[in-house]
Amino acid sequence: MAVLTNDNLRILGDNSSPANFEATLSAHDCRPLLREETRTLQINVGKFCNQACHHCHVDAGPKRTEVMTREVAERTIELLGGSATVEVVDITGGAPELNSNFRWMVSAARKQWRHVIDRCNLTVLAQPGMEDLPEFLAEHQVEIIASLPCYTAENVDKQRGGGVFEKSVRMLKILNRVGYGLPGSSLALNLAYNPLGPSLPPPQDRLEGDYKKQLRDRFGIEFHHLFTLTNLPIKRFANFLQLNGQHDAYMGLLVNHFNPRAVPNLMCRSLVSVGWDGKLYDCDFNQMLGLGMTPVPGTPGLTIWELDSFSGLSGRRIRTDSHCFGCTAGTGSSCGGALA
Repeated sequence: MAVLTNDNLRILGDNSSPANFEATLSAHDCRPLLREETRTLQINVGKFCNQACHHCHVDAGPKRTEVMTREVAERTIELLGGSATVEVVDITGGAPELNSNFRWMVSAARKQWRHVIDRCNLTVLAQPGMEDLPEFLAEHQVEIIASLPCYTAENVDKQRGGGVFEKSVRMLKILNRVGYGLPGSSLALNLAYNPLGPSLPPPQDRLEGDYKKQLRDRFGIEFHHLFTLTNLPIKRFANFLQLNGQHDAYMGLLVNHFNPRAVPNLMCRSLVSVGWDGKLYDCDFNQMLGLGMTPVPGTPGLTIWELDSFSGLSGRRIRTDSHCFGCTAGTGSSCGGALA
């Protein structure tokens, strides 16, 4: 499969000028893109998952064997202990709950009084051995960000597999029963939406209203907020675009909808992404493309074994490429939803 980079990506409708992300930043007086102090530590515990979704930028699935070991988990939490600026620990995967170290990491991070996020696909809660997981998450005041790409069975099952919507609804009801997502509850339950195909998400506030009405009226389900996420053209979604002859058109859509107002809020400015093997990245998307965080350009990537803390990384140049247009298109996109 051909890989579009800054060197060969061209703006849709313009056959002469390459669309370079760094050049685009500069043209909008947004350059340079430098790291601030680390406020969010995102830990990707691996690619093992009980689902294999069409849009997955991790290329996760039941047959993946890349999983974080206890040694890497312990070193990550050790570094967290010396990272005064880190406020949030964001655990993702794969299905993070399937990693044998997941509950230990949650407990250890909460003992350090960090806010913990679990990025949950919902259906994992129905896996054997996960029956008590909702109560565990509630006990530790873990915020849940749950993937639900639509409020209809047809669209969800098309993207994530047959029966996923029905199972997701059952799991959301269970989360509501333990207090998640209820009005006034401190147990945060937020949902994540991403388009089914090569399009930008609709306005986040408007779609949140639609979700709340549909899920409440049809199923009696409550949640707090909806985050809209743009599909980035990497891994499995990139393959989908290539197979359907839509890759260049989608990249053109992202480039032509570049929004400089999203740049100041890009998550890579204040987030460190730790890979399952301990390598460090500016974001989870860079992680999937192997674009490691480096001391200086051209040097080997940093790992958790070379750091004393996740704080003190400010001022470093953030690695970018053409996929970064996905985070700056339209209203912008991040792990916390729209940016602008």
